[in-house]
Amino acid sequence: MDIGLHQIGKLRHDANLRYLYQGPQKPRGRRRQYDGKVQFDDLSRLKWVREMEGVYIYTTVVHSVGLKRTIRITYLLKPDGHRLQTALLFSTDTELSAEQMYRYYKARFQIEFLFRDAKQFTGLSDCQARSKEALHFHFNAAMTVLNLLKLEDRQQASNSQGHVISIMSWKIRKFNAHLLQRFSEKLGLDFSLIKSHPAYETLQNYGATAA
Repeated sequence: MDIGLHQIGKLRHDANLRYLYQGPQKPRGRRRQYDGKVQFDDLSRLKWVREMEGVYIYTTVVHSVGLKRTIRITYLLKPDGHRLQTALLFSTDTELSAEQMYRYYKARFQIEFLFRDAKQFTGLSDCQARSKEALHFHFNAAMTVLNLLKLEDRQQASNSQGHVISIMSWKIRKFNAHLLQRFSEKLGLDFSLIKSHPAYETLQNYGATAA
């Protein structure tokens, strides 16, 4: 089913890729589509883009035999002492720039962390609804809570450099704060006075762990 989304991923260096034929066609007969297999020991047929963060970027549009479609590939080279590190990225969006593809692929780890934390701590996978609207609301609510926790953590961090967030600790703190508020309501206590007590911060952080 076509949902209007494009894929960005990584290919093996021996992936079966073919250059698209750009030359003149014969007046009669079947049109020529391809112009040889892509070989990465020869970069002359790839388009040089630029250098970013010590990484040399090449790109072109090719046909993937395995995916059975035309894709854009981005070939990355990074000198590392006497070694040369390489990576072959691809996107089903042939109009996507090589620089943008590189940035998107680099962000994949942060995206994976978001889904991991949302599943473990903000209930992303706990919804049992089946309607599209209900699922859409639930997924957005779970991710919104996670982003608000990250924002609050960043605002309270005294030194952002080297700071690591622990969503589990933030969940424990929020639960403790809610529990203290419930206790004060049931016991008829003034919660504003409890929040101003020096021990409130200690009770709120009870059970929280360092990141």
